[in-house]
Amino acid sequence: MQSAFRFFSHWPLWALHALGHVGGWLAWLLSPIYRRRFLDNARQAGLGAAAVWPAIGQAGAMSMELPRLWAGAPVPLHWARDQAAVQAYASGQGVLFLTPHLGCFEITAQALAERFGAAHGPLTVLYRPARQAWLAKLMATARNRPALSAVPTTLAGVRQMIKALRAGQAVGLLPDQVPPEGMGQWTPFFGKPAYTMTLAARLALQTGAQVVLIWGERLPWGRGYRLHTETLGHALSDDLDVAVVQINQAMERLVLQRPGQYLWGYARYKGPRSAL
Repeated sequence: MQSAFRFFSHWPLWALHALGHVGGWLAWLLSPIYRRRFLDNARQAGLGAAAVWPAIGQAGAMSMELPRLWAGAPVPLHWARDQAAVQAYASGQGVLFLTPHLGCFEITAQALAERFGAAHGPLTVLYRPARQAWLAKLMATARNRPALSAVPTTLAGVRQMIKALRAGQAVGLLPDQVPPEGMGQWTPFFGKPAYTMTLAARLALQTGAQVVLIWGERLPWGRGYRLHTETLGHALSDDLDVAVVQINQAMERLVLQRPGQYLWGYARYKGPRSAL
């Protein structure tokens, strides 16, 4: 498996995405459970088939691009909208970047580190180490690069994020992933209760960090990725419960900008796993 990963890391992006699209459709056709969850999640968001069909192939492209992003040559990056990030960094406060499972969320951290790291310090991100030793080592190498620091999903990791924000640096999170039991609350996501992490809201409220939304659009024909940033649009509530709702609503807004690149097959409405 490790040799295959290295092999694909040398492929051009367009070829990886093409192969990924085939794999995405095969997964769709061969897995009734995946297919049902994908369609149920899309319907919950009020979207018809035409809006989400592209996401079937895009899910496969997301998987196949990882060897290139983690172990291959740099990929083309384009900034469509960076003003929200520029202004947040200029404030001198910490910056909390939030992205859903939309487009290439892996590239957002790399792009931020490349664009702002030299002037504003490293971006700190949370990650859950893989169980396979070779993959865990590869992930640690890929996610700990110049101006990018990956910390584990532990209390120590959270403390490092708080420390970074209080030092005026940036932190990145995916707030639409289901957290372990005891680390979230049931909050509507597209109108249906979803177990939602409270960490993003807690970090912002405890440190006064600027909240910036970001997502990485996957461009066709292997042309790379386009980065989009925007503000939350309003002040984050001091009430934690309300703040979590506001963040979910912000994620919904991003998803609806490009539903054809959202990971609709993700089990967003599942119950939390045990924290032990």
